[in-house]
Amino acid sequence: MEHNIQMRKATEKDFGSVFRLIKEFSIFIKTPEKVSITVDQMILDKDFFQCLVAVDNDDIVGFATYFFAYYSWTGKSLYMDHLYVGKDYRGKKIGSKLFDVVIDIGRAEKCTRIRWQVSKWNIKAIDFYKSRGAVIDEVEINCDLIL
Repeated sequence: MEHNIQMRKATEKDFGSVFRLIKEFSIFIKTPEKVSITVDQMILDKDFFQCLVAVDNDDIVGFATYFFAYYSWTGKSLYMDHLYVGKDYRGKKIGSKLFDVVIDIGRAEKCTRIRWQVSKWNIKAIDFYKSRGAVIDEVEINCDLIL
């Protein structure tokens, strides 16, 4: 079957498919218990939910979520929350294309940098990000305060 992958911003009708991929991603990174979002919450938060989708024919096969942040040391930045491509679509440069669109958005919005997390065990992703010029910070530790 021919793949005609298109990248576009997600719409509310895409949220169910994105949610399915979020759950798949959480299993991939071995933290499914951390997913507390629901499709209803995504709809409620749609003005904040910035999401790109990779679409093959009418199927959403990957996504990248992001938001804008301001860091006191560097200024306006784009934070890429997640980038994920479904297991059946890996190795087809879809992740690279999603990442390129995220970079384009950051540049268009005059951001000073893009920031994201990557799991220490995910060597394939780390190597990919390094190949794209990313600096992997081994010093900072994430902190969460659940409200």
